[in-house]
Amino acid sequence: MPRTITVGLDGSPESRAAAEWAAREAELRELPLKLVHVWEPVPDPMAQAPLLGAETLQHWSERVPRESAEGIRLRHPGIEVTAEHRSGRPAEVLSGLAEDAALLVLGSRAMSGVGGFMVGSVGLAVVAHVEQPVVLVRAGEQAADEHVMDPAGIPSAAAPYRPVVLGLDIEGPDDSLVAFAFDAAARRATSLRVVHGWNPPPYYAYGLSTDLELRRGLSRQQAGALTEILRPWRQKFPAVEVVEEPRAGRAANHLVDASREASLVVVGRRIRRSPIGAHIGPVTHAVLHHAAAPVAVVPHD
Repeated sequence: MPRTITVGLDGSPESRAAAEWAAREAELRELPLKLVHVWEPVPDPMAQAPLLGAETLQHWSERVPRESAEGIRLRHPGIEVTAEHRSGRPAEVLSGLAEDAALLVLGSRAMSGVGGFMVGSVGLAVVAHVEQPVVLVRAGEQAADEHVMDPAGIPSAAAPYRPVVLGLDIEGPDDSLVAFAFDAAARRATSLRVVHGWNPPPYYAYGLSTDLELRRGLSRQQAGALTEILRPWRQKFPAVEVVEEPRAGRAANHLVDASREASLVVVGRRIRRSPIGAHIGPVTHAVLHHAAAPVAVVPHD
């Protein structure tokens, strides 16, 4: 049985945008698409209210994925689409579904007035605990947003894709993270921008303010290390143009800036099986909340 692109659906604008993104990704990967609506049972007193009866809620929960699937089949006739509804706590059910998925896609509200996401508790819980890639898509995301302008300066999904952006820490690069980003760029026939943010060791701080040659030396060192890490991947994906961007300063800021011209931003999350402590690193957390493009979070050891 082939793995699926699975999307959590609740009828909201952000989940509909996620479903459309997931359908496009299913086409790129030639995989089936699964739409899942999670129905969380309400307490008995609420379920017996005239407008919130159990039958009404169940009917609505079944209708959302069914109608969404019908629309996607019309717009994307080349992919296999299934729809289902599950009962339970959304974060728990979606995390379980991720185990059998090649990719889990969730929606996230757009921030008013400022590019970025408002990642809710369900999305954060899923991202923090699943061991498969998760993509967050904000409300209002359109296919044309992932592409450059056409020659007339008009947004068009027929134009080439914008670059894929990868945030990479050269201190602990993971093969699954790098492979995901290269594969995404290859499938989109676009370039890959690899952003590495670095800060000098504390004992260099005062010297860097006055010694430009010392700063240049550190910059060359970081750039050389990044080039060596990417060398075998360039050979494995020769058709992908790679732009290396080692930059001094906070990695999250550089990635958020790069997201404004990206089709997809790819970041990592180190898997932590302990029930205590942070499960989403500060860079990934910041990118999730402020990126202007869909964000893929790839868990790794």
